[in-house]
Amino acid sequence: MAADPYSTLGVSRTASEKDIKSAYRKLAKELHPDTNKDNPKAAERFSEVTGAYDLLSDKDKRAKFDRGEIDAEGNPMGFGGFGGGSGGFGGAGFGGNPGGQRGFGGGFGGNDGIDLEDLFGGIFGGGGQRGGMGGGFAGMGGGMGGSAGMGGRSRAAPRGGNVNYRLAVPLTDAAELKPQRITLSDGKTIDLKLPNGLEDGTQMRLAGKGEQGPGGAGDAIVTIQIQPHAFFRQDGDDLRVDLPITLDEALNGGKVKAPTAAGAVILSVPTGSSSGKVLRLKGRGMVRKDGSRGDLLITLQIVLPESDADLAKRLEGWKDPRDVRAKLGI
Repeated sequence: MAADPYSTLGVSRTASEKDIKSAYRKLAKELHPDTNKDNPKAAERFSEVTGAYDLLSDKDKRAKFDRGEIDAEGNPMGFGGFGGGSGGFGGAGFGGNPGGQRGFGGGFGGNDGIDLEDLFGGIFGGGGQRGGMGGGFAGMGGGMGGSAGMGGRSRAAPRGGNVNYRLAVPLTDAAELKPQRITLSDGKTIDLKLPNGLEDGTQMRLAGKGEQGPGGAGDAIVTIQIQPHAFFRQDGDDLRVDLPITLDEALNGGKVKAPTAAGAVILSVPTGSSSGKVLRLKGRGMVRKDGSRGDLLITLQIVLPESDADLAKRLEGWKDPRDVRAKLGI
């Protein structure tokens, strides 16, 4: 049986979703198999931590576990034993006697002169007609059968183990939520649809794609790793990029091509733009959980030629009279 998921993650039973996620990230980073190749116990521990997080990050499963309806592996909890029906101990008595006067409800003492030897003789075939005791004992047997014995538990057949995967996703694909192809351990490939609100470390569960077991297959747990890009940078829900422009484009303004995660677009550069000026393209950033999108922030960078005699000649004798460093106090 798996350990208590709260203990596995090192959090209290009243921990918030944020606390649970934070604890998991810390442990997953510390125990990930890629950084513990020579430590098989770390891989085993990583699997336990992932299983605990899978249960506690699911609100429905966490509530069921807290109520004792499922165990730490997500399997249903079954309860058996006596009671509930008139064939068990208590209630209407041992033999189905509505008054409970000749049953075990009042204990073995003070049974109105009942001969216990005669009583049990009747149960096991020595008379069989005293207060319907044969039927009462049969009822007790029914209460015990199919429920793993007196006060015991029935366990569902265990499912196969979960299998963990790591999927590297380019930043531009993550921004556009492009489906990603992944090859499973059985050699089959599937196209994985990325969810809204995708971020580095997001985990996706593929039901029934894990190892086979007596109770069915486990799941595949896919951890997303968003890869750095050559020139795009993620800033929360926004993307950032530096866009080189020439001196004449900065002075005169005009239309220039600019990259986005979905491809190039035509951008208008305002007249008299300086290096560092930021232009915003709405809805060209990352997809949020609610389906809305962040923006693409484009920072203009004026690129001067290293040596241009014609430009130098044109600017000969010209000087900008502004004090552009005045705000620095120098």
